[in-house]
Amino acid sequence: MKRRLGYLAFVVALLAIVAVSVLETAWVPPESQQSLKPWVLKGLLALAIATGTYGAYLLLSAGMTRLVHDKRRRHDLRNVVRLVMIVAAIVAVAGVLTDQWLGVLFSLGIVGFGVTVALQQPLTSLLGWVYILAMRPYQVGDRIRVEDAKGDVIDVDFLVTTLWEVEGDLVSSHQPSGRTVTVPNSLILTSEVFNYSRDDFPFVWSEVTMQVSYETDLEFARETMQAVADEHLGDEMERRVETYREQLAETPVDLEVQGRPSVNLTQGETWVELRLRFLTRPRKIQATKNELYEEVLARFQANPDRVSFPVGRFR
Repeated sequence: MKRRLGYLAFVVALLAIVAVSVLETAWVPPESQQSLKPWVLKGLLALAIATGTYGAYLLLSAGMTRLVHDKRRRHDLRNVVRLVMIVAAIVAVAGVLTDQWLGVLFSLGIVGFGVTVALQQPLTSLLGWVYILAMRPYQVGDRIRVEDAKGDVIDVDFLVTTLWEVEGDLVSSHQPSGRTVTVPNSLILTSEVFNYSRDDFPFVWSEVTMQVSYETDLEFARETMQAVADEHLGDEMERRVETYREQLAETPVDLEVQGRPSVNLTQGETWVELRLRFLTRPRKIQATKNELYEEVLARFQANPDRVSFPVGRFR
């Protein structure tokens, strides 16, 4: 589709250039309309530039689809090409209409200064877009949180980043809400950005919490939870943690990282809280938690003599 539109835009541009060539020699307007001819010719040239630039963008965009297989890189490259094309087309059209190329560039400098003063927020967002392309705090497909917005990045435009919302005020438990959220790129320069799924390590730690009474055999409960998690995630988690350790080794951070699922204990008023810690992909957090919780609960209930649950008004 893009190729067809691109070729069509080139045909329109070619027809406009042909029309300029024909009208320049063959059209002799009446004396009263002599001033009209230059503007008609300039308008046709401006149309040729605009449609030709648009056609070039569409064809380049279609070529990227075939040559650049990484969707994220292709998205960023397409945005850069689009910005360059827009600026080039504006300068070229302004130069054709005014016949003053140097004047146009000088005027653009003055106008640019005025725009910088009047439109600081959009320009800061544009600078944020450049920062995102250069430093890669996130890219299309990543799950991120910026201030109160959390979701999967579906578009990084010149001024805003668009997210498919996760959680929010409609749902919980790491589930999508169905809404989209637009975040100004300027926030990237002034706020914390949490990336849950970066390319080099697209995993996060999460926890499943179980509450048991003080009469519970805590050693048995802890070993049961670890065994369940180890059966489901152990070997795969160990491989992922090894990657994480290799990355840590390249930094000055000295941190001990558990290679298998672990359980931590927290004291409550009438219960003991066991927190099973494991590693998983961000989009599988809730599914993994459900699976582990159901299996742990089933094993606890199968051993009522060793595991009991808190009762009473505080539960």
